[in-house]
Amino acid sequence: MAKKKASVREKVNRAKSHARATRAVTKHAAPKHELQYIPWRSIPLEDLNPLLQRQFVVGQEIMLARVLLKKGCVVPEHSHHNEQLTYILNGALKFWIGGQEIVVHSGEVLCIPANMPHKAEALEDTVDLDVFTPPRADWIEKKDQYLRGR
Repeated sequence: MAKKKASVREKVNRAKSHARATRAVTKHAAPKHELQYIPWRSIPLEDLNPLLQRQFVVGQEIMLARVLLKKGCVVPEHSHHNEQLTYILNGALKFWIGGQEIVVHSGEVLCIPANMPHKAEALEDTVDLDVFTPPRADWIEKKDQYLRGR
């Protein structure tokens, strides 16, 4: 019986999280059907910790992030209701995910399903592009303490 209650609780928490995400994205997303042209150089780099910076662009139902990790940067284990594609432009990230260790190199992609716990470490200075759907409300609202060392 306890397992069933936990399942219901998880569904309620996911619904609340999705509602928060929808509100955050609605505030920050481009108006429907509006074309956006955004050079990366026009978006300030956000310093999350001494080894991690990022920039991101939010559409209606999707988010693209450019993440810069210095060698040795560790992204602590976390999960989110967003599906994620990680494409490594330069460098390499080692992931601990689904009971496996996977090294993703320049030119390679990792598809991370929603709600799958994962952790990563930069094996060298790395530039990666992350695509999320729906957009990450915790990033938009700056409630991503796991990246900020808090």
